Amino acid sequence: MSNEIVQEDTQEGRFLTFYLGKEIFGVEIRYVTEIIGIQKICELPEAPEFVKGIINLRGNIIPVVNMRLRLGKAEVDNTERTCIIVVDLPETKVGLIVDRVNEVAAISDELIVPPPDIQTGYQNRYIKGIGKLNGEIGLLLDCERL
Repeated sequence: MSNEIVQEDTQEGRFLTFYLGKEIFGVEIRYVTEIIGIQKICELPEAPEFVKGIINLRGNIIPVVNMRLRLGKAEVDNTERTCIIVVDLPETKVGLIVDRVNEVAAISDELIVPPPDIQTGYQNRYIKGIGKLNGEIGLLLDCERL
């Protein structure tokens, strides 16, 4: 008999949900390392408009992306709820500026449908699926394609 313990992946099917305006979005929790408040961002010359610059997070230089601009929405002023979601991707860490964080939601595969096949705009390439959340729908983003 083996003493090996099999651990269930507690991150499977779990998403950190957040708002951009009135729309709910989600990213897989396995990519999220932390959520921090807005801080001083050092602008980068000649960067795309959605790349707001870089921050120094405990000695790590992290690029910061305004998710509103990345997804083709209008930029708005930051509020006390605006925050940065730090995600750890295979090549780098990136900060995602969002209007406000909502919750960690468990969304089973049965409640996720693929995005419509209609090409309504370039932003569809970032949508991994559409999740049903307590009577609402949330656009689940593909972190690696952002």
